[in-house]
Amino acid sequence: MAGDQLQVLNALDVAKTQWYHFTAIVIAGMGFFTDAYDLFCISLVTKLLGRLYYYKEGSDTPGSLPSNVSAAVNGVAFCGTLSGQLVFGWLGDKLGRKRVYGMTLMLMVISSFASGLSFGKDPKGIMATLCFCRFWLGFGIGGDYPLSATIMSEYANKKTRGAFIAAVFAMQGFGILAGGMVAIIVSSAFKAIFPVPAYQVDPIGSTVPEADYVWRIILMFGAIPALLTYYWRMKMPETARYTALVAKDAKQAAADMSKVLQVEIEAEEEKIEQLSGEKGKDFGLFSSEFVRRHGLHLLGTTSTWFLLDIAFYSQNLFQKDIFSAIGWIPKAKTMNAIEEVFRIGRAQTLIALCSTVPGYWFTVAFIDKIGRFAIQLMGFSFMTVFMFALAIPYHHWTLKENRIGFVVMYSLTFFFANFGPNATTFVVPAEIFPARLRSTCHGISAAAGKAGAMVGAFGFLYAEQAIGVRNTLLVLGVVNFLGILFTFLVPESKGKSLEEMSGEADDDTQADGTELKPKAGHNIRTVPV
Repeated sequence: MAGDQLQVLNALDVAKTQWYHFTAIVIAGMGFFTDAYDLFCISLVTKLLGRLYYYKEGSDTPGSLPSNVSAAVNGVAFCGTLSGQLVFGWLGDKLGRKRVYGMTLMLMVISSFASGLSFGKDPKGIMATLCFCRFWLGFGIGGDYPLSATIMSEYANKKTRGAFIAAVFAMQGFGILAGGMVAIIVSSAFKAIFPVPAYQVDPIGSTVPEADYVWRIILMFGAIPALLTYYWRMKMPETARYTALVAKDAKQAAADMSKVLQVEIEAEEEKIEQLSGEKGKDFGLFSSEFVRRHGLHLLGTTSTWFLLDIAFYSQNLFQKDIFSAIGWIPKAKTMNAIEEVFRIGRAQTLIALCSTVPGYWFTVAFIDKIGRFAIQLMGFSFMTVFMFALAIPYHHWTLKENRIGFVVMYSLTFFFANFGPNATTFVVPAEIFPARLRSTCHGISAAAGKAGAMVGAFGFLYAEQAIGVRNTLLVLGVVNFLGILFTFLVPESKGKSLEEMSGEADDDTQADGTELKPKAGHNIRTVPV
């Protein structure tokens, strides 16, 4: 843009870390806590659902969900999430970030409760109701991705923006951890109140009728943190970048940020009008100008998120099956239904505590020091190495004396997913696109990720049955390697303002749309070399 940076945007870029930054992290982060809890808690109860509703009379083994039902229950939320990311991402740019922020949260609250109240005349009816509710739960979760990322990026200062956005996403780790802990607490309570023999073949007898409440309570718990956050989300002002650059309301942007930053900010209405009149700055998503400026960037953010989520979600959703395959969780017929929920919850909690949560916070600590590109490249590289290290000598890891080693290696893949592309793929799309398209492009990138999650959720289930766990792990290793290659399409945004990255700053273009030569010492390369 011509002239200097808008005062209100410059004030945000250079602001010292203040209380409002941490408030925004908590408000946006609790949405991600809920997102992760709701998406992954289903893996804790799918085996219980099979025991409750698909036991065959006279069988000497516990019931289990048919493969198509299991795939639907595990994957339908991702279908909703993908749709929500696209719809709410677009609405975030059209109506404003704040206006649709509360809608996503209320949809999550209602759908979480409804999931736990799933009903039907027979098992198929109950599963159909559950899938319907989880689709709309996913739809609300999907909206939280582009809106939380965009709001945090537009509130943050230039120096620590990456850490603030990553901290919002890091709450996902606590959500996964909370899922395992809630499963442990609820199953332990039911074991104490409704005792059955700890290790008993499980036809109907050892699955006490009260076990039906276990999965419902676990699913419904996800509504609580979202409900607690609603009031504070509604009190947040609209971001100054949306108000000034998209809504073109300089006076409101200055007033909002004066309260937030507790400083006097001038309302530069003339400069806003000047910006509105500039040529070459109002291109749309489907224009050739967008393709020229940001086409490769969007390809990079979508492809890396797609590849990452194939591996990440297949590992998370089906870790219970992998642990069973190596004998870390006993065979289902050796324990009752509630005991199995307890064992699965304990395994997920251990993995989250030792690798998932630390990985997220390593990213928070280092993302503004070593950069997004380096962390993403490192993460994909280590994930590739560890996945092949698990897959190639797979039979070695299945031996009883080597199971601890398998769990350690498996945990390291989670650590480097989170201290790597699982965080950076969320951060970068919120930084590199223009304000009027930022939420939309983040939604598109995130939707590509959820398409990968659907491949992981549906594909891993059938791949495990068709080609076995070992070959499936090999495929995931190749997927991670492709992630390394596509990372080179993603630009480095460390230490740069949002307007500088998106091309809305006066570094890149003049008012007539022609490119300026880069200033001395200013690197405009897309990727580090």
